[in-house]
Amino acid sequence: MARSGNKRLGRLPLPRLLQFGVASGSLAPLLVSATALVLISVLAVSVGSVKIPLTEVFASLSRGLMGTTDGVQDTIVWQVRVPRVLLAAVVGSALALAGAGYQGVFRNPLADPYLLGASSGAAFGAASIKVLGASVPLLARIGVPVSAFGCALLAVVLVIALARQGPRVPLTNLILAGAVLGSVFTAATSFVMLSDPERATGVLSWLLGSFGTASWTKLAAVTPFVGVALVAISTASRALNLLQLGEKQAAQLGLPVEAFKYGLIAVATLATAAAVSVAGIIGFVGLLVPHAVRLAFGPDHRLLVPLAAVLGAAFLVAADLAARTVIAPAELPIGVITALIGGPFFLYLLRRGRAL
Repeated sequence: MARSGNKRLGRLPLPRLLQFGVASGSLAPLLVSATALVLISVLAVSVGSVKIPLTEVFASLSRGLMGTTDGVQDTIVWQVRVPRVLLAAVVGSALALAGAGYQGVFRNPLADPYLLGASSGAAFGAASIKVLGASVPLLARIGVPVSAFGCALLAVVLVIALARQGPRVPLTNLILAGAVLGSVFTAATSFVMLSDPERATGVLSWLLGSFGTASWTKLAAVTPFVGVALVAISTASRALNLLQLGEKQAAQLGLPVEAFKYGLIAVATLATAAAVSVAGIIGFVGLLVPHAVRLAFGPDHRLLVPLAAVLGAAFLVAADLAARTVIAPAELPIGVITALIGGPFFLYLLRRGRAL
């Protein structure tokens, strides 16, 4: 049984996967990925309806860090573009971390916040507050993040319950249940929006995935939740490696399997809800990024989790840059960009049957 588990884990031998600490050789890919994130972020700050030369971007950033911003250019950089780029990076990290967590728990590279219905559930919870909060005081007191998290968690629990066959959760059942529950929550969201068309107008652009209303306030609201997810999932990386052996073997080696699985699902759902509450539904980031990292660097979660967080940030900053520039001066919903990239990748995985 151990031999079959080792085969399933891929390149890395079992003893290395179960070691504590940082994965060996992880510093170089992390540094390269972090450098790419910085470069893409600076480029994203430079490009827009008003193009700002890179030298001026660096000068404006320097003035802002010293607290001496002045002029229209500094206002554009610090009040419009930097919050937008940072929010895209934080949301990208959140979705990639959620995907890594779901994929590790289900031992399946097709698990994803979007496909599991978590994104649709979170969108329903957030839209309910945004549209109905002004007329229903009780909803207003709940708040967007709490409502998004509660509905996202409900969606994931329902998907797992519907897909489960005894102790197993077959892939086909998981995808079908996620698709059906996602459609139900999407329909419920549409119904909520139709109940107050005036408020729904602004919610619709958010729902399709957008950073057009990014601000320092939204960044401050979402970052702590993503930080919690990063710490929790990184801390659980060795246990995730252990879980890849199979639930029986993991339990024999001392892992409280059920408590660990549901705890990590809750953390991944929290990251998803935080992302959706500020940026709307952005699909396939949690599918594409962790799986690409796994293909390139192996299945060791001690490297996979932090690298997915960094590359998820870089990917979504680049996707947002594309959304702003492809049909400029108009702007595409960022969910369109991620779907055009992630959709074919998902079909490729299904065709190859990697998760079966």
